[in-house]
Amino acid sequence: MAVVGRKPKSDKERRNRVAPVHDWAEVEDIPYTGERPRLPQRFRTDPETGTSVRVSWPARTKGWWDIVSRMPHCRLWSASDWEFAIETAEVHARFAEGTNATELRIRQKLLGTTADARRDLRIKYVQPKTAKTDQPADVVNIDDYRDLYG
Repeated sequence: MAVVGRKPKSDKERRNRVAPVHDWAEVEDIPYTGERPRLPQRFRTDPETGTSVRVSWPARTKGWWDIVSRMPHCRLWSASDWEFAIETAEVHARFAEGTNATELRIRQKLLGTTADARRDLRIKYVQPKTAKTDQPADVVNIDDYRDLYG
């Protein structure tokens, strides 16, 4: 998902004549409403008995998942990207429980959760295109005006 190379610069800052290898992905700035996976059941191994015990997702992680899974550029994700996001939710849950801060930061950057991370991934949010109507504007014919006022 990450693009190799230097951070992209705007057209004004570019000084060389060579075109960039990767173009920007322009995504309409509309929250993603398509299909998204649900967070799976979560299990931990009980240290005393060695058995697997079901645990719930932290509230912070559930909120984080609702935000991340509705980012506009989620429409570009494939099944492997969604799987990576679910694995990152587990890292987030462990962070909410007190561990893995560095791993979470790295993974969130790869998901493009901030404007800086999206710039590194060459993802640009653009304003949604408005539907054009084929109806002509209500304009008065100048000849009619001239006939009336001579």
